[in-house]
Amino acid sequence: MGAVSTPPSSPATDVFLAASIARRFYLEHRSKSEIADEFKISRFKVARILAGALAQGIVRIDITVPVTIDVDLSLALTERFKLSHVTVIAECQGAREMRPDEVIPWLGAAAARLISDIVDEDDVLGLAWGRSVEALGRAITTLAPCQVVQLTGSHPDEWDSDASVAAVLRAAAAGGGTAFPLYVPLLVPNGLTATILGKQPGIAATLAQFPHVSKAVVEIGAWAPTLSTVYDALTERERETYRELGVRAEMCGHLFDRDGAVVATELSDRVISIEVEELRKVPEVIAVAGNTRKADAIRAVLKSGLLTGIITDSSVARRLLSPDSSPSTP
Repeated sequence: MGAVSTPPSSPATDVFLAASIARRFYLEHRSKSEIADEFKISRFKVARILAGALAQGIVRIDITVPVTIDVDLSLALTERFKLSHVTVIAECQGAREMRPDEVIPWLGAAAARLISDIVDEDDVLGLAWGRSVEALGRAITTLAPCQVVQLTGSHPDEWDSDASVAAVLRAAAAGGGTAFPLYVPLLVPNGLTATILGKQPGIAATLAQFPHVSKAVVEIGAWAPTLSTVYDALTERERETYRELGVRAEMCGHLFDRDGAVVATELSDRVISIEVEELRKVPEVIAVAGNTRKADAIRAVLKSGLLTGIITDSSVARRLLSPDSSPSTP
């Protein structure tokens, strides 16, 4: 590669220069001397620019402990539910047993590793909104250069901020692909609002990608407080009405009974999300779900036949493998 002339200094060009030099040093593993020759600057200036890139957040270095996988439980779940991809993280990561609130980052790390392994540049990756998928976004560092599509709106308190689309943006940035975010809440007051929002150009562009999704990562909620975004967004009367209809689980804003059947309600008109039938056509659908309080809900969604994989923790895996757990049905 020939020498590159350093552009006149300005805030924009300074950032561009720092990013270019950081890419060569950290990703292309080129020496400071080689970079200095290319940009016609000194090695010492290269070092200063690299230090500045770290300080300004242009470069972020994460040091993580490898996730410990319970291989036996992973194989057992694969066989029981006839799945393609199963990762069960061990209860002890490092020196001690994890608390329930500590499981999410490990689930996200495991999901990031799996997605990095199985996604190709020809794929369209769909990500639902949720805490574990957010953790995936924080953990992912490499991905094939593919389109990344947000499959659902987000929590009512976060939908109008960058936090609601962070996982999609970070995943796309990891591979240099195109991001299709959804700056909308998962649940809106009525079907008319959902229809109007769905016609807005930016939102419509994302919704139009749903039929092309080839790999999806979703989350599962249980029909109980703090365990489902949809449950928490409803009134107590609505929650109880759906419970009486047999709702035990929620995924992408859609409701399921204990046997994995979709419970049809007017709620489906109020959620901004990929439809169940669209999700059923996605070749690979992987759920990221932990917490033993969700075990029965996870089992219900497994019975739906929508999932081809799951990332969970060993406590949940043991519950799913208990005698009252039956294989999934199509």
